[in-house]
Amino acid sequence: MDMINIVLADDHELVRDGIKALLEDQQGIEVIDEAADGREALEVLERTNPDLLIVDIRMPELNGIEVVTEVTKTYKNVKTLVLSMHDSEEYVVKAIQAGADGYLLKGASKDEFLKAITKVASGGKYFTGDVSAIIMNNFVNGNVTSTSKKDPVADPFHLTKREKQILSLVLQLKNNKVIAEELQISKRTAEVHRFNLMKKLDVKNIMELNNKAKEYQLV
Repeated sequence: MDMINIVLADDHELVRDGIKALLEDQQGIEVIDEAADGREALEVLERTNPDLLIVDIRMPELNGIEVVTEVTKTYKNVKTLVLSMHDSEEYVVKAIQAGADGYLLKGASKDEFLKAITKVASGGKYFTGDVSAIIMNNFVNGNVTSTSKKDPVADPFHLTKREKQILSLVLQLKNNKVIAEELQISKRTAEVHRFNLMKKLDVKNIMELNNKAKEYQLV
């Protein structure tokens, strides 16, 4: 992509200055404006329409989660990267539910910071290692439901209608005999469909199948 225009939102001027100093020599990245609180961040977005908002969580007026929620609803072309010192499960889950495109800790290296900016600005997701573990644990348990402005994840496995039916029944822990009866097919056909499904999604057991089905919104 072309120049990445960034707005910084952090109530600590020293932090904003540090980030600007870090990014000023980076080709293709420009900090075009900044905000010292959440309400100001939304005002800045309205007049600048950047590619990316880098936002702290703990801020006066509106906190980072509230800002991300509003960006998700109102500024659909603006990507959001949460940059925080907090790696608590509560903050991470709330940020994802609000629609954050990335979550990075302030202790991250310069290389990781630049990688996160590029990834998120280009339409991807970036979550630092410890944060990813929190997300996966909550995703598996059904606690993370993003309100992101992005469209649903496309099915990269190109499952057929029948395979999706099989997938749904397998995830209900139904055996091949029951699946065959419900779909009015032979038990052998049900076994073949199950085998092909596991191979297509490259999983070895029901837990992996469940996780991948949720990750790619297959059911």
